[in-house]
Amino acid sequence: MLAAPSACAQDQTDSITSIAPRAAMAGKLATRTEVISERGEPAMVTLSSRQALQGAIDYYRDIVANGGWPVVPKGKLERNVRGEKVLVLRQRMVAEGYLDPATLQGPGADLYDARMASAIRAFQRNHGIATTGIVGDRTRFELNLTARARLHTLEVNLPRVEQYMTGLGPRNILVNIPSAQLEAVEFGHVFARHNVVVGKLDRPTPALKSKVTTVNFNPYWTAPASIVEKDIVPKYLKDPSYLAQMHIRVFDGLGGPEIDPASVDWLNTAPDRFVFRQEPGDHNALGTAKINFNNKYSVYMHDTPHRELFGSNARYESSGCVRVDQVKTLVSWILGDQDGYDQASFEMITATQEPYELPVQNPPDVRFMYLTAWVTDDGRVNFRPDIYQLDSTGFIYGQPTPAETEPPPAR
Repeated sequence: MLAAPSACAQDQTDSITSIAPRAAMAGKLATRTEVISERGEPAMVTLSSRQALQGAIDYYRDIVANGGWPVVPKGKLERNVRGEKVLVLRQRMVAEGYLDPATLQGPGADLYDARMASAIRAFQRNHGIATTGIVGDRTRFELNLTARARLHTLEVNLPRVEQYMTGLGPRNILVNIPSAQLEAVEFGHVFARHNVVVGKLDRPTPALKSKVTTVNFNPYWTAPASIVEKDIVPKYLKDPSYLAQMHIRVFDGLGGPEIDPASVDWLNTAPDRFVFRQEPGDHNALGTAKINFNNKYSVYMHDTPHRELFGSNARYESSGCVRVDQVKTLVSWILGDQDGYDQASFEMITATQEPYELPVQNPPDVRFMYLTAWVTDDGRVNFRPDIYQLDSTGFIYGQPTPAETEPPPAR
């Protein structure tokens, strides 16, 4: 299911001990970036991911064979609520392994107690939902997807996991598009987990594998012809100070001399003759750094001056490239063992506001993945919405065609 390569640069116009899910893994969904190397958390994909996912498939096949789970009735459920709805919720959580069957016995079975709240938080974390411990509309939506649907999702992700884990080195960067998260991984454990912004439904991020090649500090941004024609030139014609405000310089062709934009009859001149280049600095659409890797889609990872989206749970707002929260943490991890680079280097280099390219001596692998289900090595079963509607297509690698409908609400 392929389409034309991503128009990545258009981002810039948008300023396993047990297979059962574990309540012990509950905790707040990371709102931004966490360095978690000391916690020893397993990565989304490791060299044993196929075995972990196959174990979950077997587990969910048993759930389906036993009749699945009940439908949770409408209505908000939270701590200290008691009644038949809570009993149904408890039956639902027991069926998937979030609660022990013993909790169905006794007078407290219909009480939304602390143990139930902890189980719901674990469920929410495993589904990318804010970990409130309260059953609202989004959590109920996920709870009421059938066991057969969950099994299907696990099954269609098995060939993806098999491909994404193949050839994966000990240091790697895993970007999962449906979860809009990035993991910097060392020997199967997460060093840092970053929120990222990935492609919109109509400008999806491709799935790919590569290796980091270089890091550009204080990068230029060269606007593609489509943006020049549809956005930049019209704004300039409306406000002649626009280019100066945006620190955009105009050149007569690639490598050509700089020109005065006022000297051009833009209404009668094809803009693709000219190169529109935004200078480095706080205003620059790529922010402080751009992480490059070879790929045929012209995508990359980068900083952004507009960081407000990283705090949202729905982070599908780019035009194909991946914007990284706290890019300094990722860049410093990539270059951490490289001669001539230390923790102070990032600020020293970026403070110059001069473009600087640094080849990476020990390049980590890169995987842009499309996983709507995966199982970590500690047995945590994760699901995410099929944001680009690819689960019925056999999609593994490539450029997705634009999706036509919206995913479930973010919260």
